[in-house]
Amino acid sequence: MAHASQRLPAVAGLFYPADSHSLHAQVAGFLSAAMPAEVVDAPKALVVPHAGYIYSGAVAACAYAELTQRRESIRRVLILCPTHRVAVRGMALPAAQTFITPLGAVAVDREAWLRAREMPGVIVDDRPHADEHGIEVQLPFLQSTLHHFEILPLAVGQVDAHLVANLLEALWGGPETLIVISSDLSHYHPYRQAQWRDKATVAQIRQLDATLDGEQACGATAINGLLLAAPRHQLAPHVLDLRNSGDTAGDRDRVVGYAAIAFAENIDHARH
Repeated sequence: MAHASQRLPAVAGLFYPADSHSLHAQVAGFLSAAMPAEVVDAPKALVVPHAGYIYSGAVAACAYAELTQRRESIRRVLILCPTHRVAVRGMALPAAQTFITPLGAVAVDREAWLRAREMPGVIVDDRPHADEHGIEVQLPFLQSTLHHFEILPLAVGQVDAHLVANLLEALWGGPETLIVISSDLSHYHPYRQAQWRDKATVAQIRQLDATLDGEQACGATAINGLLLAAPRHQLAPHVLDLRNSGDTAGDRDRVVGYAAIAFAENIDHARH
C-alpha cells in the first residue's frame, strides 16, 4: 500500500510553496540572505523553527547556511519534532520509509530506523507523522543544502528527556550524522513579552540547562535531550538568530518566537 511506504506532504501550499520551482527559489533566497550572528564550523546539531516559511524561514536559514562546508559529508540526519496534532506517549518512528516533498523524495535511514525501534520509549506509528509539519518543513532546507542524505524522523511526545538523550547517544555517529531539533519558542505573547521570554529561554540553552518546558519551546523535550547529551561531546551552543513573527511577517499582538542555534564542538576544549 502506497501510504504505508511513503509519507506525503501535509502542508505544501500552506507552510511553503507546493510548486517545486517556487519552493526552490524561496529556500535559495532565504539561504543567500542568511546572516548568522557567527560562523560555526561543522555544527553537529541544529535547533530550528518550523512555522510557515514567511514567518520563520529566514531564521531557519541562518542555521542551515552553516551546513555548506558539510554538504558532502553529512549522510544521515536525525530530525526530532514535537507532536502538534496527535498525542504520543514516547517517541514515534513512522512506518513510512520515504518522505515526499515538492523537491523530491527523502529516504528514511533503514539501519538507523531498525536501531531506534529497539530503544526504550520508541514506538512505530504513522499517525503522528501524517499531518505533522515539524519535520516536513525542514526537508526542503536539507534538500537544498546537502547532497546525499537519509533521515531518521521522530515525533517526540510525552517521554523522559533522558530517553531522548539515550537515543541521540545511540545514533550519534561521526561527522556523517547531523541532529536537527525542530522547535519554535514562546507562543502568542505580546511582542516585548515574547522577546523577554525567548531571551531567557536562549540563556538557559546556553547554560545547557535541560529543564525547558513546553511554554518556553514546543520542542522542549527534544531540546532537553540534546542539552543532556551535548556536554558528553563537548558541544557548545551558538545562537545564530533570535526573532519572532512580529519581526518577520506578523502583527505584534500575539507572536511566536523563533531561534536558530547551532551546537558545535568546543574548539578551546578540543585543543587540550
